[in-house]
Amino acid sequence: MIALRGAREDDLASIRALVEAAYAPWIALIGRRPGPMDDDYAARIAAGEAQVAEADGTILGLLVTERHDGFLLIDNVAVAPGQQGRGIGRALLAAAEGEARRAGVPRLRLYTHARMATNIALYARAGFSEIARVSEKGFDRVYMEKPLAAEGGPR
Repeated sequence: MIALRGAREDDLASIRALVEAAYAPWIALIGRRPGPMDDDYAARIAAGEAQVAEADGTILGLLVTERHDGFLLIDNVAVAPGQQGRGIGRALLAAAEGEARRAGVPRLRLYTHARMATNIALYARAGFSEIARVSEKGFDRVYMEKPLAAEGGPR
């Protein structure tokens, strides 16, 4: 059974290994290490911005979120290679939506590299729409957004 929980300091090595493995295949496509590979996960954990999906003590997925005025930014969703297709990514996106609702935030935002077409399609299937394309920190990024209906309202 897969459980979601806040990341802890003792998860740091596992998180770094998961992110390295999950993003390594994208290096050739975008021509450099994707941004999440060099994030400061110790700081993310300390700030309470990281959640993990685990089963039997093994971390299978990572969610990093940031609260902003008017939206919750999904900064990173990573699923271990070999675990993709099991619903872990969907569960992490649902956790972000729950976090946004609890915080009273009306929308989710995320970004991905413009060359990561499979990610763009996955997020579109999850209800996100493209809102901008920008060059930022040396990356060509596609920003996407998902408005959240009020609890009990239409979806």
